[in-house]
Amino acid sequence: MLEAWAEWPAEPVTPLSWTASECEERWRRGVPLLSDVLVPILSENVEPLLAAALEFLAAVGEPEDVLRRFARAWDQGEVGPAAFFPSRGRVGLASLLTDFGLRAESTSFLAYGALRPALDRYFAGCRIHLTERSWDLGVCPYCGAPPGFGDLTDAGQRRLACHVCGGGWVFPRLRCPFCGTQSSKDLVRLEAVEKEEGYFISACRQCKAYVKELDRRIRWNAGSALIEDWGSPHFDVVAIREGYWRPIASLIHLARRA
Repeated sequence: MLEAWAEWPAEPVTPLSWTASECEERWRRGVPLLSDVLVPILSENVEPLLAAALEFLAAVGEPEDVLRRFARAWDQGEVGPAAFFPSRGRVGLASLLTDFGLRAESTSFLAYGALRPALDRYFAGCRIHLTERSWDLGVCPYCGAPPGFGDLTDAGQRRLACHVCGGGWVFPRLRCPFCGTQSSKDLVRLEAVEKEEGYFISACRQCKAYVKELDRRIRWNAGSALIEDWGSPHFDVVAIREGYWRPIASLIHLARRA
């Protein structure tokens, strides 16, 4: 899938050219930019990316009949890129489950597998307009997806990362990005049995959601948020065993269980 991203031709997608004031007006209302615009991403623009993501799902055990039904609907134009757009409380349309049987985990993976390069390019010109005061919600200010990973920066700030569009935003360290609670009794830190310095899990007892995080002051040579997420499945195992969940699937969530 990473190879498909690297080979993807960006030219068909024209970046959004909103000014700082246009972006700020929406962020003040708590509206992600994707919710207020018609994105010019055509099905044919992202088909190679979607194909790579579907191949991976097939390889890890997603039922063939589910993937076949979805692929047929895509080819016939019954569903398109917008079916994977984030919306309030979820990633992708609920009908992807009811009509095709795609699990929430598989849907979120297909969303960032198929859309990330296109949305990354689309919002490239708006990144510079985001400030710490512009946005304080726990979803991406660009596409509206929940965070897929978190970093502690050199300045000690918590920066959440979006897997769906590649965006990032500063968020309070002592607040759950999923339900918003700031109660210290509800916010917990989980670690693997064999501790790895700089890596930890931020979890919430109230909503039972979690996000993996990395202190880049310690792991200064670590990879991107997505690569670090994919490369640390043992932390997901810890969180899952403790009864926590995450809205954006990492690779370990995609393996079918008997």
